[in-house]
Amino acid sequence: MSDAVSEKKPENGSLLSGFRQFLMRGNVVDLAVAVVVGAAFTSIVNSVVNGVISPVVGAFGTQNLVNYTSCLKGPCTISGGKVTHGVYILWGSVLSSALNFLITAAVVYFLMVAPMARFLARRAAKQNQEAGQQAAAEAEAEEIALLREIRDALVHQRGPGTTLVDQRGPSDGH
Repeated sequence: MSDAVSEKKPENGSLLSGFRQFLMRGNVVDLAVAVVVGAAFTSIVNSVVNGVISPVVGAFGTQNLVNYTSCLKGPCTISGGKVTHGVYILWGSVLSSALNFLITAAVVYFLMVAPMARFLARRAAKQNQEAGQQAAAEAEAEEIALLREIRDALVHQRGPGTTLVDQRGPSDGH
């Protein structure tokens, strides 16, 4: 028998256990939180775009770009809301969608991404500074320990009962 045929199907208990493990993985929970927060954040972004940005853009032109169209072929006729003759290009709706995307992306970038990046950069710099200070303190402690070892080795080398001060020689009275 081949290995694929000899494998048994998992039992119901292991299926439920596997499903529970899948749900409890960090990335699944993080994804669910991101979707919920993203949906809530969408209403904030839409409010800023519709309440602040669009009126400012509308002050320079029109707020309703959907009405801008062009006729490519022949005289365009519309009856009952449908084009009956000609090729109608609704370039205003494309431009409106593109502007809406750019405005939304700018709002998200300038109100969320850039401030968060600055915050994270400051936090990382502070952590790096603290790590540098800790490394300097550890290096200093290591240097002191090394100097003590050198001192002890010199004392041991000169013989028992003597210190470095004893080995300087007779005092000249100074």
